[in-house]
Amino acid sequence: MLDKKLEQSKIEFIEFMMESDVLRFGKFVTKSGRNTPYFVNTGNYRTGKQIDTLGKFYAQLIKENCGDNFDAMFGPAYKGIPLAVGAAGALWREYGIDKPYFFNRKEEKDHGEGGSLVGYKPQEGDRVIIIEDVITAGTAVRETMPIIRGAAKNITAEDMFISVNRCEVGKTPGKTTITEVMEEFGIRVHSIVTVADIYLYLKQAGGYEEVLKDMEAYMDQYCVFD
Repeated sequence: MLDKKLEQSKIEFIEFMMESDVLRFGKFVTKSGRNTPYFVNTGNYRTGKQIDTLGKFYAQLIKENCGDNFDAMFGPAYKGIPLAVGAAGALWREYGIDKPYFFNRKEEKDHGEGGSLVGYKPQEGDRVIIIEDVITAGTAVRETMPIIRGAAKNITAEDMFISVNRCEVGKTPGKTTITEVMEEFGIRVHSIVTVADIYLYLKQAGGYEEVLKDMEAYMDQYCVFD
């Protein structure tokens, strides 16, 4: 982990998250209840320029791993919604890949068009990719899959794209949440960067000694690296 040389695109993404106040350092609590020294809050993206830039990073990751071999993009409410929209726009603008997107409501609508899904109406046999922010304990994935599978018959969701892989252990000792997600749902999770990338960036940048110390303690307790 320490001898790795960071790709320029990863450096740019980490700096982009920090400049946007999305990647923050301090004392936080994750959705799974873990006390963490760093936190990724994609809800802090607030401008057109930011969402445009973010969309390009996601689009590049999608293009590299799936090309145009999927039918639709799903962004789980709420933070996944702008991520999916930004990625869909960038896929078209950067690569000429025009794919529909859809997202869910937290509460089902009982008037107008009704239902719990907004945007594209999934069709039988669709191949859906999921656009999310991070995975820690896998709670959001387990909430998302029934929504996708219930949208139409024989829908598959084999790829998920996230900003940061926290590399955290799941319910099974020695296994990351991402490994569990693959085994439970058959989903391959692709991340723009990992916590190891963030750690290495801070170490090489200098001036983050206390943050690095806290991250090391956290990673020793909760992270699993290949």
